[in-house]
Amino acid sequence: MVETAPDRKAAAAALPSLTPAEMLAEVGELGRRMSEGARLFSEVRDADVQIATTPKDVVWRQDKVTLYRYRPLAESKNLTPVLIVYGLIGRYTMADLQEDRSLVRNLLNLGLDLYVVDWGNPSRADRYVSIDDYVDGYLADCVSFIADASNRETVSLLGICEGGVFTTCFAALYPERVNAMVLTITPIDFHGDTRESRAGHGFINVWTRSLTHEDVDRLIESQGSLPGALMGSVFSMMTPMRTLTKYNLDLLDALDDKKKFLNFLRMEKWIADRPDHPGEAAKQWLKDLYQDNKLFESRFELGGRTVKLADITCPVLNVFAKDDHIIPPATSQALRDKVGTDDYTELGLPGGHVGVFVGGRAQALLGTGIAEWLEARE
Repeated sequence: MVETAPDRKAAAAALPSLTPAEMLAEVGELGRRMSEGARLFSEVRDADVQIATTPKDVVWRQDKVTLYRYRPLAESKNLTPVLIVYGLIGRYTMADLQEDRSLVRNLLNLGLDLYVVDWGNPSRADRYVSIDDYVDGYLADCVSFIADASNRETVSLLGICEGGVFTTCFAALYPERVNAMVLTITPIDFHGDTRESRAGHGFINVWTRSLTHEDVDRLIESQGSLPGALMGSVFSMMTPMRTLTKYNLDLLDALDDKKKFLNFLRMEKWIADRPDHPGEAAKQWLKDLYQDNKLFESRFELGGRTVKLADITCPVLNVFAKDDHIIPPATSQALRDKVGTDDYTELGLPGGHVGVFVGGRAQALLGTGIAEWLEARE
């Protein structure tokens, strides 16, 4: 459509009118902020942008997998130890991004005994490492170590995203070893987005289902893994406007506030640290779960056994983000009618996929909600 002169006049009239003095003031303010930003950039050092700084110790290691135990920050409540399990697509450091917005610190300050598993940096050499290995092998060994170290028979699990799928499988296969399970932003029904029509939600589900099994095989075999850089670009494409404006508008907004500026850099540091996903595990993740929805339909097999959600008998707290466009709420809430326990609780929090952990609104609810729920299950 060709814009006419009246159209241009109407558009100009709709814009806010500024006096010359106001325009000069805005230009001056922009120059001041850019000057302040240049100063901040010149002064900031890598040590200022450290993430996951909560003190912890290595207590167990096998292959590339490391188990850490966090040092206490408050008097212990002598509850069952809690193991945090993140996924393979990102880093557990998101749960401890900065001191004032750290789920880890919040839980430690509430007297919990806390562990976290770090899956390390898988390479092409880990091409044939499968979800079976992570659940039946590494995760099972971590649980055994913690149970022995604490002289207990069970451990509580806190699964995040793909890590929540791992803990769900473990709780179904080894119900006698789990005291309670907390799931956060965890997909269970990978086709749940089709039953919840929300624009912009579930793009990864749609993209994955658009591929054939052969497409997935070719993708993995070309690299030996699901590249972290590829998944990073997929996540960026999910919010194109946000991606386009992040390094100009968002960054500009933070340039004259050192705290905001450092928080921006910490988030970017976490986003950039995206490991490759081991090949065989990636095939199971994309084909068996995202495409064929086998976990939800009790057809997913690990170690020759079928993972049945009805076999989960421990108490379950299912935390989801109300505005999560990566894991739509319906994909998480689908667990409600599948588990074999009557002690099932849902907690919907404001924010998106990452905002649940680092957003100011959710921070006040997440750590306290988890700690109080676990204490009530002792």
